[in-house]
Amino acid sequence: MIKNITVQEFFNLTTMVALADVRTPAEYQHGHVPGAFNLPLFSNEERVLVGTTYKQIGREQAILLGFDLTGPKWSGFIQDALLMAPGKKIGVHCWRGGMRSGAMAWALDLYGFEVYLIEGGYKHYRRWVLNQFEKPYHLLTLGGMTGSGKTRILQEMEMSGAQMIDLENLAQHQGSSFGSMNKMLQPTQEQFENNLAAKLNNLNHDRSIWVEDESHNIGKLSVPNAFWDQMTSAVLIDLKVELDQRVSALVKEYGQLDKDFLVACTERIGKRLGPVQTRQAVEAIREDRMEAFIRLVLVYYDKSYRNSLIRRNSDQVFSMKLTGDPMKNTAEQILEFINTIPAGRI
Repeated sequence: MIKNITVQEFFNLTTMVALADVRTPAEYQHGHVPGAFNLPLFSNEERVLVGTTYKQIGREQAILLGFDLTGPKWSGFIQDALLMAPGKKIGVHCWRGGMRSGAMAWALDLYGFEVYLIEGGYKHYRRWVLNQFEKPYHLLTLGGMTGSGKTRILQEMEMSGAQMIDLENLAQHQGSSFGSMNKMLQPTQEQFENNLAAKLNNLNHDRSIWVEDESHNIGKLSVPNAFWDQMTSAVLIDLKVELDQRVSALVKEYGQLDKDFLVACTERIGKRLGPVQTRQAVEAIREDRMEAFIRLVLVYYDKSYRNSLIRRNSDQVFSMKLTGDPMKNTAEQILEFINTIPAGRI
């Protein structure tokens, strides 16, 4: 049985159903529904060939060529689908809900699958993704100077029951010039948006959602404008952590990284850091004086953070000094602090 279904209806299904993306591997890699698996009807090269035939000769010849190309593959398609959906319930989509997904749905239905055919395909899904960022959310933003432990604190808060979106994890980047940590590979902008939309869809919109105070750009990626606007207008809890504690935390986090990587990252912010400070920071890296290096670059990052606070509505910024180790037992402190803010201000 084939059932036509919207994107939202598919996500609202009460049981988990595997989702097959029958577009080419290149299309899938550029951006896909989180959790979907690739079951490409055509290879990248075959897709180009069919498209060219469609444009230059016509639809019927393109269909015949498609059958010629896929003829030997159908058994493999079904076997791959069985691996991912052994219960024989599966969702299928292509780019626009056209011939590719229709052909795959027909074959799977013929074999005995219960098939959910996504109306409008990936194109409608992308429209759904962008709509998620337009929805109103009750955001709370956790800020603080570099080294305040914001990400780890948010993770602790999530374990305590708070809702949280880790934008840096979704972007695979920690935000600064050093943010790739010399190992993280960022997704495409499209995939970042898809992952963020999926996270938002899975949260309870009647409850507060915590996010870290981020720049608009996280590495090479950008936070979607509509969601970014909500972040910048949300209440911000500005954590106050002693400089020595921040330096110590950053030395542990960055001190073991490759020196050439640290030098290259430092030189990228050389104009903003200043020629003297850049030279001193590079020398400190080369001489393994990591505390001195951290203190030098923090001058720049602390100034940038202070400037970002100035641009915010002061009525929405609440400072909170953490007591003790900022990496431990902070969730309760912050959640208690939130309860002290007047209801009309949050």
